[in-house]
Amino acid sequence: MKEKPPKGTPPAPATIMNVQNAITGLRGRDLISTLRHVGRHGLRNPLYTARHLLALGGQLGRVMLGDSPYQPHARDSRFSDPTWSENPFYRRGLQAYLAWQKQTRLWIEESSLSDDDRARAHFLFSLINDALAPSNSLLNPLAVKELLNTGGQSLVRGLGHLLDDLRHNDGLPRQVDERAFEVGGNLATTQGAVVFRNDLLELIQYKPMSEKQYARPLLVIPPQINKYYIFDLSSSNSFVQYMLKSGLQVFMVSWRNPDPRHREWGLSSYVQALEEALNACRSISGNRDPNLMGACAGGLTMAALQGHLQAKRQLRKVRSATYLVSLLDSKFDSPASLFADEQTVEAAKRRSYQRGVLDGGEVARIFAWMRPNDLIWNYWVNNYLLGKTPPAFDILYWNADSTRLPAALHGDLLDFFKHNPLTHADGLEVCGTPINLQQVAVDSFHVGGSNDHITPWDAVYRSAQLLGGERRFVLANSGHIQSIINPPGNPKAYFLDNPRLSSDPRAWFHDAKRSEGSWWPLWLEWISQRSGVLKAPRVELGNATYPPLAPAPGTYVLAR
Repeated sequence: MKEKPPKGTPPAPATIMNVQNAITGLRGRDLISTLRHVGRHGLRNPLYTARHLLALGGQLGRVMLGDSPYQPHARDSRFSDPTWSENPFYRRGLQAYLAWQKQTRLWIEESSLSDDDRARAHFLFSLINDALAPSNSLLNPLAVKELLNTGGQSLVRGLGHLLDDLRHNDGLPRQVDERAFEVGGNLATTQGAVVFRNDLLELIQYKPMSEKQYARPLLVIPPQINKYYIFDLSSSNSFVQYMLKSGLQVFMVSWRNPDPRHREWGLSSYVQALEEALNACRSISGNRDPNLMGACAGGLTMAALQGHLQAKRQLRKVRSATYLVSLLDSKFDSPASLFADEQTVEAAKRRSYQRGVLDGGEVARIFAWMRPNDLIWNYWVNNYLLGKTPPAFDILYWNADSTRLPAALHGDLLDFFKHNPLTHADGLEVCGTPINLQQVAVDSFHVGGSNDHITPWDAVYRSAQLLGGERRFVLANSGHIQSIINPPGNPKAYFLDNPRLSSDPRAWFHDAKRSEGSWWPLWLEWISQRSGVLKAPRVELGNATYPPLAPAPGTYVLAR
């Protein structure tokens, strides 16, 4: 492998925060403890601290004299307004902020703190420095211009938005205008019917949208922490409609939003419910081995189901599996993971068992702090400083429409990240059967996202290698959600593909071929080869054993 690959450097796999942090949570006491530890270290090493303070003073002196050696990152849109570079006052303010950022990084990096403490300090100060950005103040030139243009009304509206969010949105700025969307109105509108229901899920069968349809159906398994209609947003980016128009026969799982009564639902409960849905899909379609597709935690549940079927010698019920940004190998490095010690994990378990559920709003807040400049401070400026209503964006509406996790499943996920059980044979037991993914010899297609801050792409890549059978990995140039919702036609979209899976994700990246556009057509070619013959579609939904119970989008998806 060459030291300098000609196609660029692989995207950094380690992220500040990831799905493990969202499931475990971050306690304020841990952040405060880190801040205290850093403060004590500074006081115990006064000469070292003084040297960096003098260096910062020298840099600020150069800034005041008009020497501007620092520039924001080219992709940092916070300072894109020309006022930051053309106005002497704003230019010096920005330069002072960048000098402070650089010096705090150097102070931490060159300190005698341990590696773990240094990583924790970098993480904490990255959050502090993002919060202290001058773009977040009322002196933001965009806010000043809007204040003058509206005669002060922007400030009044912004204050109203702030008070409303303090009362009704846990103090975080809203990311979307929720009044613009309605599930079953302009979202999740693809025609179909609920053809099976148990306590944990509803199974939706969609009406065909093509003249010919493949004989083998596709059963889609969304993550439990969000609602299924991420696959069926507006018609322009509905993955469900894309599949139906391409001749695929689609069934969709819609998970129930649990409440404290369902605290005992664990991974085994979800696998058992999913097996019932699979059997209903087989009965209705008349096909013995449907294809499966799982996203994020839905992919983990799908893998557990296949391991369970394999242990019962029933893996013939599955023809292929598609994993979208799904982790089966939960080991990855992250500074925030250093906060997830034994005490923190046990405290998270206790909290969810006391409440019965892990509230989806808590997880959403952690996800927001994964990318604070994009998901918090951007809306702070838009909603409060500019006094504007957040945009009407279907993906953000879906993201805000979160669900809860039952306490038992939350505990199972915490143990999954703690022990990484699927990386060795029989490390996980589901429904009374041990799971060995190497024996799951089913063809699989895996999609990762190069900018995914939730499930880092190299961990998704390693997850593919845990499975048996023929495997294919594709890397989209997007984040966690955009890697899934990637319809053809986006001029900025591309993906990397390399049929040969090596043990090192960087080696795979080096030899991968870049293709412009969406990965959907490539996957469609792959899944079509595993979907049987084309035939005239069956118009009726359900059958005598599983008659239609309600029109799509069903009832479980509407529960708050």
